[in-house]
Amino acid sequence: MIYDIRHVTRFDYGSTVKFARCNLRLQPIDWPGQRLTDYRLTVEPVGRVTPARAEAGLANVTRLVVDQPVRTLTIESVARLTVDRLVPVPDATDPTLAEVAQLARDSREPGAGGPAGYLYPSPLIPLDPAIADWCAPDLAPERNSLEGGIALARRIQREFAFDADATLVDTTPAQAFAQKRGVCQDFAQIMITGLRAAGLPAAYASGYIRTIPPPGQARLVGADATHAWVLLWCGPVRGWVGLDPTNGIWMAADHIVVAVGRDYGEIAPVDGVVLGSGAQKMDVSVDVLPLPEGVA
Repeated sequence: MIYDIRHVTRFDYGSTVKFARCNLRLQPIDWPGQRLTDYRLTVEPVGRVTPARAEAGLANVTRLVVDQPVRTLTIESVARLTVDRLVPVPDATDPTLAEVAQLARDSREPGAGGPAGYLYPSPLIPLDPAIADWCAPDLAPERNSLEGGIALARRIQREFAFDADATLVDTTPAQAFAQKRGVCQDFAQIMITGLRAAGLPAAYASGYIRTIPPPGQARLVGADATHAWVLLWCGPVRGWVGLDPTNGIWMAADHIVVAVGRDYGEIAPVDGVVLGSGAQKMDVSVDVLPLPEGVA
């Protein structure tokens, strides 16, 4: 499947901003099952962009500097990707969750793609005994790793309510868990909390899902916005397997990975420093459109 993605972020400032320095993580990474074929980033009315090194996680980072006075700022990211990713099917040869935990502890794979760095709590996803206890029934050590992962994702989808007004970007996993409602970020963080408590390597994936579903299929929750889900490392053969607790499904051809980190703080689409007074308003729009067959 070939997708055209348009992601527009607009800032309206309450007063003139004299200087801004931001990190943009908007260009999708190359990841198993997907390949970036074209990319364009524009900033209006002014702004200088340069490549930067990812300080953590797996992301394409662009540094944006605005050194002229502005009252509005629009960042448009346009990408074309080819996604060829099948739905995973659990197999008797898959390692158990206990074996995955041991393999991750023994792993010497370097860099941000290795499993060892995702075993432990991170700043936005601390350990939480209540969440660990709630997730534990799906994560019995002897269970097939893929079966345990998808069972937990589907349980979160069944028992938690999607409510865009229930949480904020800084809502903790414990707060969202207590009220049993939230958005994709909350559900991903709750699931990661439970997986790490069981000794399993779990990463936070940020990206998109397709806006227009295939004929006869329901529209996925999270379309028209950035989306978040979970990656569970299932051993050196399977590698990272994607699980979407918001929709209770596997990551497959409907998902596009933009960045991967320990939590949202490492891979936020836009962050930085703005020098100015007054409030700001941010509007985000996302379109993920599948192209007809035969389009290159």
